Amino acid sequence: MLLNQSSNSSPFFNSLVTFLLLLLLLLLAQYATAQDTDIATKSPQVSGEEKQLDSIVAVVNDGVVLQSELGQEIKSITERLANSSTPMPPLDILNQQILERLVVQQIQLQRAASTGIQISDEALNDALGTIAQRNGVSLIQLPQMLAGEGINYAMFRKDIRKQMTIDRLRQRDVLSRIAVSDREIANYLERESRENSTDYKLSHILISMPAGATSIEVSASEDSIIDIYEQLLDGADFAELAITYSNGQQALEGGSIGWRKGSELPTLFADVVPAMQAGDISQPIRGGSGFHLIKLDELRGVSQTFQDQSQIRHILIKTSEIKDSDTAKQQLLEIREQIVGGESFITVATAVSEDPGSAAKGGDLGWTGAGVFVPEFQAMADSLPIGELSEPFASPFGWHILEVTGRRIYDTTAEIQNRQAVMAIRNAKFEEETELWVRRIRDEAFVEYRL
Repeated sequence: MLLNQSSNSSPFFNSLVTFLLLLLLLLLAQYATAQDTDIATKSPQVSGEEKQLDSIVAVVNDGVVLQSELGQEIKSITERLANSSTPMPPLDILNQQILERLVVQQIQLQRAASTGIQISDEALNDALGTIAQRNGVSLIQLPQMLAGEGINYAMFRKDIRKQMTIDRLRQRDVLSRIAVSDREIANYLERESRENSTDYKLSHILISMPAGATSIEVSASEDSIIDIYEQLLDGADFAELAITYSNGQQALEGGSIGWRKGSELPTLFADVVPAMQAGDISQPIRGGSGFHLIKLDELRGVSQTFQDQSQIRHILIKTSEIKDSDTAKQQLLEIREQIVGGESFITVATAVSEDPGSAAKGGDLGWTGAGVFVPEFQAMADSLPIGELSEPFASPFGWHILEVTGRRIYDTTAEIQNRQAVMAIRNAKFEEETELWVRRIRDEAFVEYRL
């Protein structure tokens, strides 16, 4: 009877079975959820939400740009723009600009890898050390400082390594191939002395054209730049329009290209910018890479550079397997006695000094500023009164005696400008050449968007 009753479909029995089945299903669901959570926890790359979103948004040659990369870059740039109170364009336009930047970055990194360009850990740590120093912390303290700003240190290292790689690639492919003629150097120095006691802070909008653009493409680019120019004349924000429309490398920085000396202005702008006032916006300028607009944000005068200098002469005796340190020092003691006794420093130095650079000049090293010599030599030169002959002292090069024959405060402005002439001319050409180079390698690459 009991058996027969248990097999009946009583309401109590059916409810119990239903309850047990529901409990089993609930436990299985909890187990599955726990498994998913465990997998997501063990994954070092992304969270569960990010995992669902991490798809390919662009194929670039044999590489890809991922949704997670795009999302991270969008977050970083929007936060930076918000902190700087820069107006932001519609999100879809901003996203497209950021994606294009990631595509161009991927192309450049691929090119760097194919040419064997690598950034060593030592070089990376040196760069990070400089960043830390500028922020008033040590390299060891940098991760903690970045964490306080919500920045992941590992990602920060990765981003700095990428930027250093791209910078080195551009130096190899662009800067090193820019030729500078003697005539350009002469013109630079003349222009520097005539008019360029001013630095310029500039912003830039570029509407680019493909290499070998057709007349229709040129007209379309020209129409775009004119439309932007008219918006600016009506009071539109330059930075916002640069973020929205510019194809320049500084678009997502609001077009800012920072401070430039007058002689270092991009060649295309050298005749335009000096005639502008702070706040002015140039009319559209056509160049090889497209159409440009320039805004002059600020001006400032260039101050003179002065340096404490000493005029020094010395005698060097090197050590070797044959001549040990004691022997070299003793030889210099005897030489010093000869000079103190009345012999000419110049004559003795010419005869016995083993410094090939100065011996023929009677030991004269000329006028030099701080930091030129090794610490041991610099310390002796700084401490010695004018006209007094030092005792023998050692440096990594051997044993020396030296005499300071004069001291002065010297205006090195012209000298520095002269030394920097070639690099300044290259830098002036670098902006335009880089834009052309970026357009070229972008046009040559295979890119497929998957947004």
